[in-house]
Amino acid sequence: MLLHPHVAKPKQLHILVVDDHPVVRKGILAILSSGLGSVEVAEASDAPHALSMIETARPDLVITDISLPGINGIEFVKQGIARWPALRFLVLTRHDEELYAERALRAGARGFVMKSEADTTLVDAVRKILNGSVYVSSNAKVQILSNLSNLDQSKTGVERLSDREIEVYEHIGQGASRSEIARALNVSVKTVDSYRSRLKDKLDLRTTAQLVQSAVQWVQTSK
Repeated sequence: MLLHPHVAKPKQLHILVVDDHPVVRKGILAILSSGLGSVEVAEASDAPHALSMIETARPDLVITDISLPGINGIEFVKQGIARWPALRFLVLTRHDEELYAERALRAGARGFVMKSEADTTLVDAVRKILNGSVYVSSNAKVQILSNLSNLDQSKTGVERLSDREIEVYEHIGQGASRSEIARALNVSVKTVDSYRSRLKDKLDLRTTAQLVQSAVQWVQTSK
């Protein structure tokens, strides 16, 4: 049936999915296509490629993982918001929401979804964000409100680290050398050494070997 000439066609959604695993990107595409209908999904495997695509395509929404090659997802959101303040970001990750949900929102994301819950919550999250709302799970809301109310003064370990310190910690746990971390984060080796010293202080670790062991264990348990 032909549309009436004065009836506008529904706007097609344009979503950019940023994840370094092609199988995961295809899974997200399937969920979005099934739940949203008319949607065009572009894919990127890292932040620099994604930023270039945003520049030309200007998607309605960017869905990004936290663990990305080089620049991680939190820093990617910060850079994206700095360049396009109205752009909507949704963080979709396997990482613990108690540690990352509030960090993602502070970076400028409009939502946070665990990959383990994507089948049941991703489409709802996308709809709410595109309608101007913010989406996090009920548990994350409680955690964030508790932090804002200064009711939780018991943060220890990794929870005390800054976003950048966590990024360095993750690189260490993945086996990256000082120079590799410096190149990935676009900083000097001396700056990386400063971060490593801070990490040891905050995590109460005395030696570099203990820092590496701690980081490796953290990366392994967070998968």
